[in-house]
Amino acid sequence: MSETFIFSGALVAVLFAIVAVLLLQRRRRSMVGAEALALAKANNQDIPPSLHPVIDPDLCIGSFSCIKACPEGDIIGVVNGVATLIEAAHCIGHGRCEVDCPVGAIKLVFGTSERGMDLPQTDDVFESSKAGVFVIGELGGMGLIKNALRQGVDVGRTLKKRLQQSDAQGSLVDVVIVGGGPAGIAAAISCKAHGLVARVLEQESVGGCIAHYPRGKVVMTEQVDLPAFGRFGRPLLSKEELLHELRAAMAAAKVRVEEGQKVVRIEGEQPMFAVHTATGAQLHCRAVVLAIGLRGSPRKIGCSGEDRPKVTYRLVDPEQYHGMRVLVVGGGDSAVEAAIQLAEESSAKVSISYRQDSFSRAKQRNRDKIAALIADGRVRPILSSEVVAIEEGLVRLKTEQGEGRLKNDQVIVAIGGELPTEFLKACGVDIKKYRGEEKLAVKRKGAALTKHEVEARTRRRLAIALMTVGGGILLALLLIGEEYYFLPLEERATAPLHEFLKPAGLWGHGVGVAATTFMMANFLYALRKRWGALKGRYSIRTWLTFHQFVGVMSPLVIAFHAAFLATNLLALWTWAALAVVVGTGVFGRFLFGFVPAQAGHLLALSEVRQRLQELERKIEPHLVEATNAELVRELFDSANKAPKHRSFLRAVVEERGSRRKLAKAIQHAARFFPDRAHWEVFRDGLLELSHGRMQLAFYATMKRVFAAWLVLHVVLAIFMVVLIAGHVGVTIYLGYGWIFTDKG
Repeated sequence: MSETFIFSGALVAVLFAIVAVLLLQRRRRSMVGAEALALAKANNQDIPPSLHPVIDPDLCIGSFSCIKACPEGDIIGVVNGVATLIEAAHCIGHGRCEVDCPVGAIKLVFGTSERGMDLPQTDDVFESSKAGVFVIGELGGMGLIKNALRQGVDVGRTLKKRLQQSDAQGSLVDVVIVGGGPAGIAAAISCKAHGLVARVLEQESVGGCIAHYPRGKVVMTEQVDLPAFGRFGRPLLSKEELLHELRAAMAAAKVRVEEGQKVVRIEGEQPMFAVHTATGAQLHCRAVVLAIGLRGSPRKIGCSGEDRPKVTYRLVDPEQYHGMRVLVVGGGDSAVEAAIQLAEESSAKVSISYRQDSFSRAKQRNRDKIAALIADGRVRPILSSEVVAIEEGLVRLKTEQGEGRLKNDQVIVAIGGELPTEFLKACGVDIKKYRGEEKLAVKRKGAALTKHEVEARTRRRLAIALMTVGGGILLALLLIGEEYYFLPLEERATAPLHEFLKPAGLWGHGVGVAATTFMMANFLYALRKRWGALKGRYSIRTWLTFHQFVGVMSPLVIAFHAAFLATNLLALWTWAALAVVVGTGVFGRFLFGFVPAQAGHLLALSEVRQRLQELERKIEPHLVEATNAELVRELFDSANKAPKHRSFLRAVVEERGSRRKLAKAIQHAARFFPDRAHWEVFRDGLLELSHGRMQLAFYATMKRVFAAWLVLHVVLAIFMVVLIAGHVGVTIYLGYGWIFTDKG
């Protein structure tokens, strides 16, 4: 007995030591994140360029799935125990972090308060405010090539449903796609696969703005399925390889891009549009897809002389600048890459002007390259400067030292693109400026369910299906051994089913193997967050539903394997560890029940306060209508007070009793209301108000408890696996040792 006690005490001590180490690691990680964030702010790396995540620290529970999900590396870190956007300037809007957050603490927004962003208004299928006109790709705010390709495929599927069947004849086609970049090409391939006739108009050449990227630039990091082609792309693709792949996909689908066709206006209404080009051509179609990107409308400096022939807005061929004095204007990746390419691939004398004091917006590898070229004297940096005039043979610059003159032959302006506002407005497409806001889809009557609504419905159906399957499994196990399991222990050995159902019997052993395999499937939830092959496969919340199902079912099925007996210490510890892990999971869900949430998303502290204020306003009119207003008011004031206990644990323990007492008092007050409808509003509102007051009072405490619980739950799960491995090892040794014995 004493040995058992010592062994158990040692195991508990080891568990607490591991928990302490993990908590210290979290603290150290938080300190590293704080230092990285401070450095990013010092280097002006804390303002994102476009689509980026906003993480609510009040909602984050510290699972840090978002950190592992980001393909770009350490864009998100840990500060003060919660996930924080650190390398904001290098976030390119993958959006994986939002999908992998199990509590909805992350939302994707466009623009910031410092840097607003204009975007066309679209719905969930990319249809703009102009019915029949669709906007995809960078023009809609999704700059990643993989997003552009997927949107192109999706819009083709949508158009098939919308147009039903092809009506192309003569000069009439089903769809005109404006833009021959990845989004436009994918849309054309998708339309072709769905039996629609589409024409693709591109003002320059195949690939759109990608054709003007620097040679060798890596432009794609994920694969996408294209109709009639299959898996498109590789983990890393250069600009040249991407263009080759695009042409191969076009050839496989027999899609052609009409180059040199600039669209100048779109007229008409659904279902008939007239698309006019700069060459005077006119195409009639039933739908229009705009995939023109932003770089086709380069942002201007706004200085005198910018309209001179020597000013261009992209670097096409470095060799054409041999021996010239070239000024690159800008400090982002496009400008820095242009300066690097000119210095490395031509004999030009290269200068680069940027209004900031460092190239903070550029990626680290580009900053390292241009720093080396500056050190070698091959690029001249003119920082904290603005171009005020472009003249023949020179450029006038305003610097901290005053206005200066720079001898110059060519100017390359690379300060980004801007929305083709006038063109969109002429097409009838509404535009909105976003300043750190979510892009809420325009909702039309009868529109299909959104992606989030579909996911929520899928999770509900999955939960119901799993509950049904789990109940069926337990019922079947019970029916098979009902006679045996209810026998007294001393009578089991002589029962006919003993050899079959005992833990070492054919059935009992088989159930144990199946249950152990099933139980290990619980770790698929953890693998989903870490293993590349599973990332992106359904939302993390769907995996969490499966995780909870397996966790609850495992100890119940294991009990049938053990025939509801504890035959040895290791088996007992194994089952106990499993039960504790499940218990901590259930307790976590119990804790989570005290977290304010709405529609499956956690609420921030400010939202909780706002929600309580709205409840007060909703209940107030019903207080006046009561015949005994004074008594009802006292009941309201009692429910609207903060908990009298300062201890979170005590408040949680007493919450159920307090809630029952309040419900009873509300029931007695029903006779003071004019009708049942008014009383039900009062009842529901008051119960919610009372619960909300407790949530508000213990919000910070609950967050700390929840974070510690997560660490404990993980450690116990690892400990459980070790015990299971030991139990399986002993079983194999005792049950199958004869295989390894020497018969000789």
